[in-house]
Amino acid sequence: MLNHLSAALTLFPRRLVASSPRTFSGALRRFCGMEAAVVRCLPGEPKLTISFCLQGSHKHMLRDQDEPLGKVLARISNGIAKNQAKAKKSKKNRGQEQPGETPEPAVVKLLYGGLEVPETLLNAEAWRDGSVLQVGDVQYSVQRNAPTFTTAELPVSLMAGFPVCPKLEVEFGNLQDCEFSWFREPCPHTRSEAHGEASGQDSGWTQVGCEQVYVPSNQDISFRLKLSCTPKDGSRGGPAKELVSVGAVEAGPGVCLFDNRHAFTAKETDWPTVRVVSYNILADIYAQTDLSKTVLYPYCAPYALQLDYRQNLIKKELAGYNGDIICLQEVDKGVYVDSLTPALDAFGLDGVFRVKEKQHEGLATFYRRSKFQLLSSHDIMLSEALTSDPIHAELLKKVSTNSALKTKVLQRSTSLQVSVLEDLRKPGRRVCVANTHLYWHPKGGNVRLVQMGVALKHLSHVINEVAPGTPLVFCGDFNSTPTAGVFQLLSEAVVPPQHADWSSSGPEESCSMELLSAVPPLLSACGQPAYTNYVRGFHGCLDYIFIQPDSMQVEQVIPLPSHEEVTTYEALPSVAHPSDHIALVCDLRWKP
Repeated sequence: MLNHLSAALTLFPRRLVASSPRTFSGALRRFCGMEAAVVRCLPGEPKLTISFCLQGSHKHMLRDQDEPLGKVLARISNGIAKNQAKAKKSKKNRGQEQPGETPEPAVVKLLYGGLEVPETLLNAEAWRDGSVLQVGDVQYSVQRNAPTFTTAELPVSLMAGFPVCPKLEVEFGNLQDCEFSWFREPCPHTRSEAHGEASGQDSGWTQVGCEQVYVPSNQDISFRLKLSCTPKDGSRGGPAKELVSVGAVEAGPGVCLFDNRHAFTAKETDWPTVRVVSYNILADIYAQTDLSKTVLYPYCAPYALQLDYRQNLIKKELAGYNGDIICLQEVDKGVYVDSLTPALDAFGLDGVFRVKEKQHEGLATFYRRSKFQLLSSHDIMLSEALTSDPIHAELLKKVSTNSALKTKVLQRSTSLQVSVLEDLRKPGRRVCVANTHLYWHPKGGNVRLVQMGVALKHLSHVINEVAPGTPLVFCGDFNSTPTAGVFQLLSEAVVPPQHADWSSSGPEESCSMELLSAVPPLLSACGQPAYTNYVRGFHGCLDYIFIQPDSMQVEQVIPLPSHEEVTTYEALPSVAHPSDHIALVCDLRWKP
């Protein structure tokens, strides 16, 4: 019997191995018409892998690319001989051996175009796509670098009315070409039942969908779901993969805070209109603290603060906005990789992520790939840029007059994410999308002013020198109300030395100065809502989408929820809303 090499499993991931050789073999036959041997062989890698089913057992072979073919064929033959010897010994022990019963050694050879491939040929050249591996009476169609799922997982939490977005990564294929079929199990699921991958003996499952994303209905409640997906590259297919959900579909929360807003965003915008979304989605590392549960959000049901629950709401909300550009703050790194990227990819968006230094959360910017392509990124950590980039020398000199303030500014890990996108419908037309989340402390207005001063200077450099003439769209949670210095700096391009924010943290950190914006006055595209953040004890407008009014105009602002809707469960977050912030959504258009 062939050895099960652990190294091979790293190249052919364990979670993608079917639950039984029978299932794997059947999947391979479905895409190639006979038993298949899947070969993964890439230039520059020393090893190749060969995977196939032999005598009811799934085999993985990890071999050197520069090894002669004959050694592999001999290894397969020896494995069969060992199995036959064990079987003969077992029969003898049971008294079932027939006199003169000696199995003939299996003929193992590789054919291409009907001709036997020389055993002296090296593996890298011998295992060609379309060749045939013959093992005794069984023939295998060799699929070299066939489309293969390297990651295939279903989310743990499934709720009726909320999109189920599998996490899928395909090698040698295109996710947009893959085929999908969703099924509902025949009987309601109980927690005591086994779960995991589907076996080839499952029957009675009802097909309920055929897209990459499935939205369970109320009929699916209490039933598990199964996804059958086939990786493809154009018309070329690979081995199918079947996944069964860990648990059953559960009932959703009913009407959510964002449902009425989706009536305004049911369709994607038509060119040249661009829909922009800015949203602080509340990082899980902040939602799960004792402070959050007992002081900040004690009114929120504990289960509604759980990440799995909130992610269902966030994915449905973002999908329903049909945004072209989505800027998110407080994005957990794991959430970006495992949840948001698979979900928004399925809805046609690509994304970039900037983690906050010394933190596990950061900024994410997504853009619709049918409308934009990413030309360049110019992310910075604001405190680091202040001390290292000469363009901030004047501001650094002013801040340095107060060592306490300087120290506090330099301790912050606040980042600015900057993405230059190009309009695919009109090559040469670009937009600079900035995304940030400023210092949070209520008495930190002076720190936020310095941070915004650095951000605007950097953005001025990008839109004037790196990408000249590119209009700016600046999104984020600025932790600043419309009366704050940050809002004045953005909208009027200057903050006088007597502004109250310069002494917001007391006389020890006061640093009165005139701060000039390096960017002309910007326009708050969504105006000044009464609030974008609503928790017990505070509500106010902290989130913004700023634009350059000489380059872009506002076509539509999606209405925020009514006060009655927001306070249905007292405050945010709630069972009907996943964050303590409310997303800003608006439609913009380039000016002629």
